[in-house]
Amino acid sequence: MKIAFTTLGCKLNYAETSTYERGFVSHGLEVVSWNEPADAYLINTCSVTEHADKKSRNLIRKAHKQAPEALIVVTGCYAELKSEEIAGIPGVSRVFRSAEKGQIVGETMKLLEGVNDVTTSAAVASAGDSPAAFAAYSSGERTRSFLKVQDGCDNFCAYCTVPFARGRSRNIAVAELVKQAEAIASEGIREIVLTGVNTGDFGRTTGESFLDLLKALNAVEGVERYRISSIEPNLITEEIVDWIASGTKFLPHFHIPLQTGCDELLKRVGRRYDTELFASRIDYIRSKMDRPGEPKVFFGIDVIVGLPGETDELFGKTYKFLAERIRPAFIHLFPYSRRPGTRAAQWKDQVQDSVKTARMERMEALCKSLHEEFVRENHGLASPVLWESVSGKMMSGYTANYIKVSRPYEPGLLNTVTEEII
Repeated sequence: MKIAFTTLGCKLNYAETSTYERGFVSHGLEVVSWNEPADAYLINTCSVTEHADKKSRNLIRKAHKQAPEALIVVTGCYAELKSEEIAGIPGVSRVFRSAEKGQIVGETMKLLEGVNDVTTSAAVASAGDSPAAFAAYSSGERTRSFLKVQDGCDNFCAYCTVPFARGRSRNIAVAELVKQAEAIASEGIREIVLTGVNTGDFGRTTGESFLDLLKALNAVEGVERYRISSIEPNLITEEIVDWIASGTKFLPHFHIPLQTGCDELLKRVGRRYDTELFASRIDYIRSKMDRPGEPKVFFGIDVIVGLPGETDELFGKTYKFLAERIRPAFIHLFPYSRRPGTRAAQWKDQVQDSVKTARMERMEALCKSLHEEFVRENHGLASPVLWESVSGKMMSGYTANYIKVSRPYEPGLLNTVTEEII
């Protein structure tokens, strides 16, 4: 039997989809392209914006049109938040919510045994309050894997549906994650990116610390490099920074959510830091990891443009904070999307779409300028590069601080790390 997959949203979703895929392959199914006829389609959805919801619905309809008799299984954040809505879409056979994510493969295999008897009246798996997080990692890329270490969030920021979709903060045990990293290494993958909903909150369910995890993973043979994805500024401790800077496999690359650079909005939406704390974390990392003659630390900063109540003055504060105080290597920009069920959706001072668009354009220009400056600052410095891909006669890879470099293609260098001049 044939099965096809498609994934929307974050790297956490991609890690989970890859894990489902390996499970189906182990049960004898053949994985085919999403655009090919299949006996089953699995759609891992996102719900961070209304556009993501719409895209999920369109993918479901496309699968049903392509193969009307096929089994269509839907999971992910949109499935969690609007399961009954999805169950009513023609062609949907099963909607899996968080309580049964770990059983998706087994339950879908049972449905496949009677695939011709499945009707368009979908079953919806129930969700527990905070189901156990199941281990997952992405595969399919030769050089890099995303390892899920944590799930859920306890913050309940005013604009965000993630805690409702993903549940409370919980994590996989260090020992299990070491096994996952060893499995990744056995596939010849050289780099692992740690991912989660609130990655730095690791340890809620096992009593272990994030630093415990980092130290254990650092000892896994075969993995040469680690990156940490999306860690809250208030969870980056000096102890963690000191250890990473002491000479480890963890790279000088930090992805940190800011969301807004003005204290008025940070407080209003319920973020657990202010701009002073945020800047102090950036300063401390730079003081420990920016060394003369060596590549600079890469900071990727998440920013939401157009939060309710963001006046021209408050937007200006965010712009100035980024342009003059933080000066990151990259800004991950998102226009605010009003999400039903959140506190911010009820606020009266919503920002007009035309204003959001204009502010996004200003921020995009700032991002381009800052990234170009970051590359110039690192020009001529030496850095280890993991060679990842080939295009024509050239091959490319990323430095430790995530600058893309290229050189003439040499087959023996793919999936190896060499010292290069940026």
